[in-house]
Amino acid sequence: MGGEKKITGKKNVILSILSVVLLCVLLFPLFWILMTSLKTEQEIFRIPPTIIPEKLNLASYAAQVETGDFNMFQSFANSFIISIGATLISVILAVPASYGIAKYRFRGRKVMLLGFLVTQMLPVAVLLTPMFILFRGMNLYNTPGAAILADATIGIPFSILILKNYFASIPRDLEEAAYIDGCNRFSAFIRVLIPIAKPGVMVCAIFSFLYAWGDLAYGMTFIIDQQKRPITAGIFNFMGQYGTKWSYLTAFAVVTIIPVALIFIFMQKYIISGMTSGAVKG
Repeated sequence: MGGEKKITGKKNVILSILSVVLLCVLLFPLFWILMTSLKTEQEIFRIPPTIIPEKLNLASYAAQVETGDFNMFQSFANSFIISIGATLISVILAVPASYGIAKYRFRGRKVMLLGFLVTQMLPVAVLLTPMFILFRGMNLYNTPGAAILADATIGIPFSILILKNYFASIPRDLEEAAYIDGCNRFSAFIRVLIPIAKPGVMVCAIFSFLYAWGDLAYGMTFIIDQQKRPITAGIFNFMGQYGTKWSYLTAFAVVTIIPVALIFIFMQKYIISGMTSGAVKG
């Protein structure tokens, strides 16, 4: 491509080394969690610490897989249900909302966009009390529905701000061509605009899922029963209930990280293209 610059020579070597060093620094906490989960309790607290386990300890994983003492499978299922529910709500509401904001000029449009941006800046602690009152009045308290709706409030504003740029960058001629071919406004939106904005929709779905999967505050506040809580809250209660048995705790954390790692491995094409393409036009 004419606009691409190729880095060669000494600069290429230096940048490659810096990239490898930065990658090692960023991945070291994950590596340490994995190694700790494979150590015995005595080896974990040894001074000086060992990097690689001298004796491979799989008891922490066997306790979760074979006996299920820590309700890992139940917590995993709870997190999956909450994350999928929040993702569906976020995408279904954000796609038409972002299209309307991008394609129509109406009074209060800029104020609405500012409101979506402000909601991204508010700390979770500010929202807990009003949401608690709201969900209790709706009889959703201590149900997965409360966590699903709460997590959706994070994904919806983010998705609208991302998708607005996608729909704004789509030429008006494509939509008018769909009208000429016999589509009405709704069918043109479904058949033409959404497929074009597919990378952005995928990015919004992925990040909405990850927001909900990693949430702790909403799951702990709006769900009381341990059997209904997500896996992040399961880790928190695991520490309080069973003490700090680090081999079991880190094994639980490794299992929690697996879905996130798989999403980034298999969906990185959509993530990269979605985040860059959406920044073409504001």
